Amino acid sequence: MIEKMSPAGWQRVKEVRLRALLDTPDAFGRLHAEEVDRPPAIWQERLASSTAATFLAVLDGADVGMVSVADYEGKEGAAGVFGMWAAPEVRGTDVATDLIQAAIAWARDGGFARVLLDVADQNGRATAFYARMGFEPTGNRGSLPEPRTHVTEHERELKL
Repeated sequence: MIEKMSPAGWQRVKEVRLRALLDTPDAFGRLHAEEVDRPPAIWQERLASSTAATFLAVLDGADVGMVSVADYEGKEGAAGVFGMWAAPEVRGTDVATDLIQAAIAWARDGGFARVLLDVADQNGRATAFYARMGFEPTGNRGSLPEPRTHVTEHERELKL
């Protein structure tokens, strides 16, 4: 089941986010150490935004994945997908598909023309997943911030 989160669910979102950052730190722009001590108000503010949504995947009562989607500032007509993660125990199931479909539906319902995301070049599984979901490379490239500038990533786009 996919659940759209509200500010009341901030602790659940924080727990999944921190688990994701420990599991695959090179897949995210921020580090666990940067997020672990953030005050509740920051998490609640993120979840209260009218220009963003966060979804959790729930399986047998456990939170096993997440994705956030938001108006992508500076990229006209685009929603951005951020923080996509599925727990190791559900990889290879439909959890990631359900999460990305929830993000795409949110973007479509919000009137966005496209969805953008960045994926690490080293993450072949994620690159293949996004290709199967219809995301195509845009040619834009970058790297993660210090101290992980060795992690290069490329942008992918899904036109809605």
